[in-house]
Amino acid sequence: MLAIDIGANGAIVISGRLDAAQCPVAQSFLDGVDGVVVLDCRGLEYVSRAGLGVLLNTQKRLTTSAGKLRLIGVN
Repeated sequence: MLAIDIGANGAIVISGRLDAAQCPVAQSFLDGVDGVVVLDCRGLEYVSRAGLGVLLNTQKRLTTSAGKLRLIGVN
């Protein structure tokens, strides 16, 4: 199961498993953010190849509009 939401400090907090089954939920959420995005990955237990694709697509989209994707708490 995947949980993704905006934390108290403004960072996006993601936890659980970012696998192929959860990618549409994550992509839909991340498609709605812009600018400099901080993604807190401390609670992330697993990231599949498809999950990495979601993060890469988000990073590419943000970069084209002068934004950034910053990952924190990566294990």
